[in-house]
Amino acid sequence: MGRAFEYRKARKLKRWGNMAKTFTKIGREIAICVKESGPDPVSNPRLRVLLQNAKAANMPKETVDRAIKKATTKDQEDYREIIYEGYGPHGIAMLIETATDNPTRTVGNVRNYFARNGGALGTSGSVSFMFEHKCNFKVKAKEGIDLEELEFEMIELGVSEIFAEEDYLVIYGEFEAYGNIQGYLEANGYELISAEFEWIPNTTKELSEAELADMEKILAKFEDDDDVTTVYHSMAN
Repeated sequence: MGRAFEYRKARKLKRWGNMAKTFTKIGREIAICVKESGPDPVSNPRLRVLLQNAKAANMPKETVDRAIKKATTKDQEDYREIIYEGYGPHGIAMLIETATDNPTRTVGNVRNYFARNGGALGTSGSVSFMFEHKCNFKVKAKEGIDLEELEFEMIELGVSEIFAEEDYLVIYGEFEAYGNIQGYLEANGYELISAEFEWIPNTTKELSEAELADMEKILAKFEDDDDVTTVYHSMAN
């Protein structure tokens, strides 16, 4: 098993456990997706995936339907997805994904969180080169599936790694390969559980207990901000 598995196992990615936060994130992703490609999941493959993500997160169907309907009206806020880069305390590289209807407010908050917690907001490209941008799919495992054979078959699609976790498979691929991988899985009858994009750090840094406490403070600030959807970092703890 490769680096993607070890990354996932160690959970270097900070994920929000708050259900309301998760619903807000998915709702904004749906709004952006519907505005870009329409409300019909049949003709909008990205929306099909988001509906599965919502189901996996136990997001109520009426909440999902309401988000899709609102995205087709003039009442929908115009959200933009923006990534901010910087260094947290003790030299930890950080990527901050946001979905915002007010970039001025968001960048001001992000800059403040960095400045007040021993970090610094960087410019575009100052940190992202230290990460690999990947897509990953979680699908129900088929009985008798040969993982090596499946990986060999999908490698030309841009798949870099496949591994099993409990009763499902996790498939990692290049960011640009998202559409091809989704198409293959749907065409071959795999039941999709969820799909997402991740930034995987090329190298990580171990922190002491005191240093870790400093990182937890800045992560808590980002977690409390409704504009922030996900935070990736290079901390190994």
